[in-house]
Amino acid sequence: MGTYLWVAAGSALGGMARYWCSGFVAERAGEAFPWGTLIINVLGSFVIGLFGGLTGPDGRFLVSPEVRIFVMVGLCGGYTTFSAFSLQTLALMQEGEWARAGANVGLSVVLCLIAVWLGVAAAGAALKGV
Repeated sequence: MGTYLWVAAGSALGGMARYWCSGFVAERAGEAFPWGTLIINVLGSFVIGLFGGLTGPDGRFLVSPEVRIFVMVGLCGGYTTFSAFSLQTLALMQEGEWARAGANVGLSVVLCLIAVWLGVAAAGAALKGV
């Protein structure tokens, strides 16, 4: 049960940070392009890569599994799920699994765009029925 509390705490903090950062960037750069989301995804990918590299089996710092879960699953996951996607894709590339890495990128982008379109369509249909 303790692990779930670490994930929940990190997710809450990550989600609040995402909300703040997105608004902060939108106020300054406008909303014509999703700069806030792009910055969040890039920063989250950097953080999970940095922390994972520094605290992994070959890393420089030894931290408890709870701290890794808090930062990598909770904080980064709450801030952006793109960070996990990026880390997994990099691992595939480092293992020489270029086709799988490419498939992960292509499928993620295409399927997520289809899924968000379907979600918007379903929401629109539900609202018309109200």
